[in-house]
Amino acid sequence: MPWRWLALVLSLCAAPMFAAEATRFYGYEVVNTYPHEITAFTQGLIYRDGYLWEGTGKRGQSRLARIELETGQVLQQERLPSRYFGEGIEMVEDRIYQLTWRSHIVFVRDRDSLEQLDAHYNPREGWGLAWDGEHLILSDGSSSLQLIDPEGFVPVGEIEVTIRGEPLANLNELEYIDGEIWANIWQTDFIARIDPASGVVLAVVDLTGLADRTELGSSEAVLNGIAWDGENRRLFVTGKHWANLFEIELTERE
Repeated sequence: MPWRWLALVLSLCAAPMFAAEATRFYGYEVVNTYPHEITAFTQGLIYRDGYLWEGTGKRGQSRLARIELETGQVLQQERLPSRYFGEGIEMVEDRIYQLTWRSHIVFVRDRDSLEQLDAHYNPREGWGLAWDGEHLILSDGSSSLQLIDPEGFVPVGEIEVTIRGEPLANLNELEYIDGEIWANIWQTDFIARIDPASGVVLAVVDLTGLADRTELGSSEAVLNGIAWDGENRRLFVTGKHWANLFEIELTERE
């Protein structure tokens, strides 16, 4: 459990007026609840063209799937070989990138057929991926985010993430929303909203209590998974081994 980071975020939430940076704090309201496969160890989540795309982990269970939002039905899937532990995913035009945890392999698949088109080497651990329109953004469980050229999966920059002047590690699943990087903080109920230019955490979203609204399938059933519907401005979140996916709206705290 990342107690140092959890304690820091909790202290900020409890007393934001003392923060050295102008960090905003948000709660949430649940707008809609959808079914989610409880056996899915969610590692990456995106929403495009009316569908959810989910990458899952665990050796022998890792896959990339296209899913119907309203029913949770898996419409299409491609399983990873059993030696790979799948991680975050991201879509760049007609390609989907899928990380592996410690195998240093990034699979590139056709978004329509899920056929493998390519594979790249990633020297770091693979945790989460996002796309800012120019670069892929990679998390590896540390406080550093890597900017990656998708052609060849070559690192071209780095963002050091801080909150209240301290490095914020355990950054996991990522989403790029309205010019910010959103990151699940592993094994917590918090999402950090990060300024990509400075690495400073601009806001913290506290999703405490959301896990109580769904069935949990294991002791590893933690919050993980952020998807943004840019066209309709809908925000979806779920967790590993959660029986539901939630559409939420944020509520700002004073």
